[in-house]
Amino acid sequence: MVYPSEATKDIVEEEHEMMEPIRKELSKRIEEASREFYENILPPMDIYEEEGYLYIVADLAGFQKDNIKVRLISEDYIEINAERETNIEGTKYLSQRPSKIDRKIRLPLRIKTDQGISAKYENGILTIKAPVQSGGITIKVE
Repeated sequence: MVYPSEATKDIVEEEHEMMEPIRKELSKRIEEASREFYENILPPMDIYEEEGYLYIVADLAGFQKDNIKVRLISEDYIEINAERETNIEGTKYLSQRPSKIDRKIRLPLRIKTDQGISAKYENGILTIKAPVQSGGITIKVE
C-alpha cells in the first residue's frame, strides 16, 4: 500500500495493531455462535414414509456409531444425540463442525412403539426405520 507520508503509514499500522485483538475476539465469538447454530439446527435430514414405515435419514458425518444415541420419546417424538471429540492440534483458524447434536424431532406420523424400530449408521448417515400406526378412516370424496 502507498502512503502519502511516513506518519500516515505509522497511524495506519497503529490502528491495525489496535484492531487486531478486537478482530480476533469477534472471530472467536462468530465461530462459537456458528457452532452452536449447527449443533442446534443440524443434522440435515429427510423424513419420509414408504410402504408402512417412516424413515428418518440424518447426516451425522464425523461421529462414531458408539457415540450416537437414538431414543423414542413418544409415538410422535424421537430424539437423536451424538457427541464427538474435537482435538485439533496446532493453530485453529476456524471450527464450525458440531461437536454434539441434540435434536428432538416431532414426527409427522405416529409410529408403533411395540414393533421393530431399527437404526443403522453407515458412511456418516443415520437411518431410522419405524412402522407407522395405521389410523384414521379414509373418506371417499364424491
